[in-house]
Amino acid sequence: MAEMIGRRANVVMKFGGSSLRTADRIAHAADLVAAQARAGAPPTVVVSAMGGVTDTLLALVASAAEERLDAEALGALAARHRDAATGRLVSDDREAVLTDLAALAERLGDLLRGMAALGEASPRATDRALSYGERASAVLMASALRARGVHAQALDAAALVRTDSAFGGAHVDAPETTRRIRAAVQPGTVAVIPGFTGADAQGRTTTLGRGGSDLTASLVGAALGAERIEIWTDVDGVLTADPRLVEDAFPIPQMTYAEAAEMAHFGAKVLFPPTMAPALAAGVPIHVRNTFRPDAPGTVVSARGAGADAGHPVRGVASVPGVALLTLSGGGLFGTPGVAARLFTALGRAGVSVALITQGSSENSISVAVAPEQAEAGRVAVDAEFSPEIARGTVAPVSVETDLSILAVVGEGMPQTPGIAGRVFAALGHNGVNVRAVAQGSSERNISVVVSAADRAKALAVVHDGLFLSGAVRLNLFVVGTGLVGAALLDQIAVQAATLRAERGLELRLAGVSNSRTMAFDARGIDLAAWRAARDAGEPASAEAFVDRAIALNLPNAVVVDATAGADVPALYARLLEASLSVSTPNKVALSGPQADYDRLKALAARRGAHLRYETNVGAGLPVVSTLGDLVSSGDRIRRIEGVLSGSLSFIFATFSAAVGGGAPGATVRFSSVVREAQALGYTEPDPRDDLSGADVRRKLLILARDAGLRLEPEAATVRPVLPAACTQAPTVGAFYDQLEAHDDHFDALRRDAAAQGRVLRALAVVDAEAGAASLSVEAVGPGHPAFALDAGDNLVTFCTDRYPDRPLVVRGPGAGAEVTAAGVFAELVQIGGTIR
Repeated sequence: MAEMIGRRANVVMKFGGSSLRTADRIAHAADLVAAQARAGAPPTVVVSAMGGVTDTLLALVASAAEERLDAEALGALAARHRDAATGRLVSDDREAVLTDLAALAERLGDLLRGMAALGEASPRATDRALSYGERASAVLMASALRARGVHAQALDAAALVRTDSAFGGAHVDAPETTRRIRAAVQPGTVAVIPGFTGADAQGRTTTLGRGGSDLTASLVGAALGAERIEIWTDVDGVLTADPRLVEDAFPIPQMTYAEAAEMAHFGAKVLFPPTMAPALAAGVPIHVRNTFRPDAPGTVVSARGAGADAGHPVRGVASVPGVALLTLSGGGLFGTPGVAARLFTALGRAGVSVALITQGSSENSISVAVAPEQAEAGRVAVDAEFSPEIARGTVAPVSVETDLSILAVVGEGMPQTPGIAGRVFAALGHNGVNVRAVAQGSSERNISVVVSAADRAKALAVVHDGLFLSGAVRLNLFVVGTGLVGAALLDQIAVQAATLRAERGLELRLAGVSNSRTMAFDARGIDLAAWRAARDAGEPASAEAFVDRAIALNLPNAVVVDATAGADVPALYARLLEASLSVSTPNKVALSGPQADYDRLKALAARRGAHLRYETNVGAGLPVVSTLGDLVSSGDRIRRIEGVLSGSLSFIFATFSAAVGGGAPGATVRFSSVVREAQALGYTEPDPRDDLSGADVRRKLLILARDAGLRLEPEAATVRPVLPAACTQAPTVGAFYDQLEAHDDHFDALRRDAAAQGRVLRALAVVDAEAGAASLSVEAVGPGHPAFALDAGDNLVTFCTDRYPDRPLVVRGPGAGAEVTAAGVFAELVQIGGTIR
């Protein structure tokens, strides 16, 4: 018998609706079948309805149930099949084919008219109506094959597939179906069988439910002892994740039936668990292939799967988009036998299907995930079952959480591979995805977690990347503020993008960009070479609108770069961190405001697993903040921080002091002219008083003091005025310079006094940790001070600590400029990428 069966059909080829949507697609599918027929024994073909036909039939049935026959839609459906039976599909028996299609359409019309007359669509009548699509596809495919010289015959699935009378989801009588298929499929003929349909013992048409056409193919393959069953669809096989949600998803070359069943149960739509049961029982491999890319390898599902040499323990990550979580809890559950049995019996009586089960080791609660539409029925049933315990107060009424999704990681190799669960939860934690429940089957081939439905896409992407993209990380960037620093940063990233990917496995993807006028977003990435054009062609911008969109996109590994100078965006940092978006910023406003704001932002970042990076707040690209952080985290005690923290003040006082050659008489360079020079070179703001007031240094002092462990409000950082009051109070910049020139003698006197002692003037910032104070003042420092020989424009910070008591740790270098500041932010982004590998 096995030898005879092998001669009958070595391959079963099943074509889904997407592969048969148009006449051209049917012709292409027929070409594939014809090529197989010429290469070996004639295959057996199983067909679904043309793409969209089943939806049309369901709409027609719904209309008829409302006593209305949609004659226009019915006519269009008949015309669609009639028009397909022309051109490339036509065989010599064109008239017979058209007659068969017309007869099918007439019977459908009679059935729908009867439904409309009664105003009722019974399950039995609905099944009969829905079978029209597959029957018509079989007629068309057989005709197309005959047109290609293949001896083909459309068979009636109702005469082959014997089922019970459970209309809408009938169960197959496998032995009788096997006998009928073996008797009907003749050697030398390509049998074309409608999928999805069958008939009960009384000959009444039934349908097989979800994945029914694949089940038909599996039944045929098992009955005929096929070499393989080919499922032809519109994707390259079973993918590691839903490609609509995870762009890096890729086909799985091989997997076991069990792995495929797990993936299907948790949302992978290429195969359904009932489909594989007959093939599994008969040991027939299932090969999922792409109709439109027939040369693609596809996925082979078999008993062996990929085996131990596959190189990766996980096969894929699937998800159920919508579930509700029912939780039964209470002290009365602890140590009480039969609780689970009562729970599931109650759910079963209510017709509620359970997708996931989890119970705490304390036995204090049991949670089950169900379809949202069944949640209320489940709650009522379980509350009724446990009403005595609820009345006594030993068990709480069932709690219901909605708007949830299940994410499942599947792989036969997981039990032998340590650390899979850790990688899953680390990826979710880094992105602020809260896990509501966890379940792992005894086989350990599946780890399932329940997360918010809003986090589904992000959770899939980060877990997939964490498991499959070894060493590769993608950061989604939102850059707000594209002035000098923001523009420099984006241009630097554009230049280095290829090197980052090749050498570090890091992709910095620009998902959003904004200036004060316009903003643009693209979750797939804005071209870094054309970000200016994208921004300018975008929508009207505001800080709040930009943050709203960045949060709403809910992208994995997202970082907002705030390169603005004002307070609007910093005021929204808390919202970003709460949504688990990291922040990297040279903007000093947020962390130098009230101490409570600093504390809140730090706590939010820690709680939500987000990064709050602000290295460039002090010293631009110099490692000042990170050095301080390393000292504190390693247990060192900060005694004193001292230095020159302003590039503009550094330039002004270094240039002014050097003008007399260390105190030689006859100086001609005045303080006012040095300030003018600093402004001309871009070291100061348009109004130099913004720098000379010390307000910017005050912010830096506060940040350093707080990072060192001090708790200081902004007013506690004292600034000894650099300028005379008349200069500060001048109404315009021009008037300011007039007053500054009038006070040049004051600054000359300061310089002479310092030079007389062999000293130079420096704008010195100090954090005295032992005294709990921070201050800025112009001081005269001698040759023994690290700031004495400071180059004009450079910053310098010294750390005096318990470990560095006599010779302070010194950080020195350029502390201003768009390029070095942008480079500092760039370095932070690379560091963030390194933390989530």
